[in-house]
Amino acid sequence: MGREGFVSDYEHQNKVEKPKRNKYALACAFLASMTSILLGYDIGVMSGAVIFIKEDLRISDVEVEILVGSLNIYCLIGSFAAGRTSDWIGRRYTIVFASAIFFVGALMMGFAPNYAFLMAGRVVAGIGVGYALMIAPVYTAEVAPASCRGFLTSFPEVFINAGILFGYVSNFAFERLPLHLGWRTMLGVGAIPSVFMGVAVLAMPESPRWLVLQGKLGAAKKVLLKTSDTPEEALLRLSDIKLAAGIPETADDEIVSVPKHHHGEGVWKELLLRPTPAVRRIMIAAVGIHFFQQASGIDAVVLYSPRVFKKAGITDNSQLLGATVAVGFTKTITILIATFMLDKVGRRPLLLTSVGGMIISLCGLGFGLTMITNSDEKLVWAIAICIATVLLFVTFFSIGMGPITWVYSSEIFPLRLRAQGASIAVAVNRVVSGVLTMSFISLYKAITIGGSFFLFAGIASVAFCFFFFFLPETKGRNLEEIIELFEKKKVGLPPAPPQTEAASGANRSIELANGNSK
Repeated sequence: MGREGFVSDYEHQNKVEKPKRNKYALACAFLASMTSILLGYDIGVMSGAVIFIKEDLRISDVEVEILVGSLNIYCLIGSFAAGRTSDWIGRRYTIVFASAIFFVGALMMGFAPNYAFLMAGRVVAGIGVGYALMIAPVYTAEVAPASCRGFLTSFPEVFINAGILFGYVSNFAFERLPLHLGWRTMLGVGAIPSVFMGVAVLAMPESPRWLVLQGKLGAAKKVLLKTSDTPEEALLRLSDIKLAAGIPETADDEIVSVPKHHHGEGVWKELLLRPTPAVRRIMIAAVGIHFFQQASGIDAVVLYSPRVFKKAGITDNSQLLGATVAVGFTKTITILIATFMLDKVGRRPLLLTSVGGMIISLCGLGFGLTMITNSDEKLVWAIAICIATVLLFVTFFSIGMGPITWVYSSEIFPLRLRAQGASIAVAVNRVVSGVLTMSFISLYKAITIGGSFFLFAGIASVAFCFFFFFLPETKGRNLEEIIELFEKKKVGLPPAPPQTEAASGANRSIELANGNSK
């Protein structure tokens, strides 16, 4: 059969027979992303536990802000260290390491006798969360085939939301325990999932891209054959990874020598000091999407939802915690729906729809809270608006801004820059979240609680413009070819239709055939 016939048959087969979801890649992404439960649980459980901690330990509002938001600052240590650690010991063992650190931190918080010891536990737990936040999406992006990479890479956000829901449920379940025991049980229970995850992750394979960087081509090929839709796709992915790692495409040995500059040396210089125009645009895109995800106020709504509902007129603790469970349930259900849309609809449409809805919701929440604050009577309609707009806000956040932030930042970096680049983006995410959560009470006291949500609406409007003009669509692209999108000067314009794995395979077949015929 001629080359043209082979290409035609290959393209026809991949167009007519859409590959089923790779169950092995699905299982790997599922296990890796479970580490994100750690952050979600901490966010959810602390929003309710802090009510009882403040009463039991008699701490001030400033100490509450520090307690709630400081974990995000401690995440910096973990997220910065995770990039180098994952290049050193591998993606899989970095996930195990993250689970072990969080386990220790959760136990420390659960047995904390005072505020100082509780803060020490937050430091340890924060480091573990930082590791988990960086490594889960990176590992998943490197394992997933392009056909379902958006679906699989959105799993960390799914588990963050699941963790938030579990945290809210934990608040509701243990709030009737004695004061000194209730909040400690809420926090200490967080150690349980970390044990399961640390053991389960050992059943996962190592990232094929990390294996190639170690020169272990045989092991990488075995993983790619299991995680790709077809054997042809596995070989093409291996060829692209070898090219990115500086290994000759003709190298077929089980173990080869990798050029020194591909082991991670000089990565920080290439990212920050002397980036190419494409890498600079990638850094701006990754940092920008993480900045706006948090600056638009999601953690203020999630972490301080009991306080927001209290300002809206709900005063009973059980009702407050019940309302927060509704928030967690809404977020979790919506994110599950969004994961199935990422590879069908694309990143840009979902992201822009998400931010547009968030702007409207934040304006509605700001209006409702302002009316309640300035009224001496109980405005039932305004309370209803506040509850509805909070639920609407987390819904719109979860269909786009939530999952796409992690998907996008994990897939746009070139191979050798991916771990450290993702760690910088996660660090920005946690810094902004930390600043916001450590200052939210002071902020709404200064400009009113309604005014603070109008401020978030303004930030979300800027985010909409940034996403519209600066972020290209990456749906269906191979990780190794996404950088081409950022080499164009007008990256905000919709790119040409993405080249599928099948088309890429066909073109590569032509190139190889041409090379063999010469």
